[in-house]
Amino acid sequence: MTLMPLLNAPPSIFYHALAAMLALGLGILQLALPKGNRRHRILGYIWVICMVAVSVTSFFIHTIRLIGPFSPIHVLSVFTLFTVPRAILSARRGNIKAHRSAMLQLFWLALIGAGMFTLLPSRIMGEVLFGT
Repeated sequence: MTLMPLLNAPPSIFYHALAAMLALGLGILQLALPKGNRRHRILGYIWVICMVAVSVTSFFIHTIRLIGPFSPIHVLSVFTLFTVPRAILSARRGNIKAHRSAMLQLFWLALIGAGMFTLLPSRIMGEVLFGT
């Protein structure tokens, strides 16, 4: 394992990966820890900021160009930007079932699902974890 491919990457990729790794760690904590308390809300807002950062920075990454400068994975970024406000609004309205569903979709689809593609040998995170 070497961080050099990530450290040598363009800033958009570096910040995208940093936000994604923070979101992954916080997401795992959120799944494991008790829900509904102050800590859950604070970590949740930080997680949401990370997820929005992951989504926004993805629009500056064009290493796979299938639809103009974008790839199908950018659909998950749009999904995230629409789902995050819906999840927050659900929690504020007391609809915990909808909040939980939206947050789990974000975690499993937008973070884990998209993250799996970054582990391919030709991608930077694949090189970080598995070498060239």
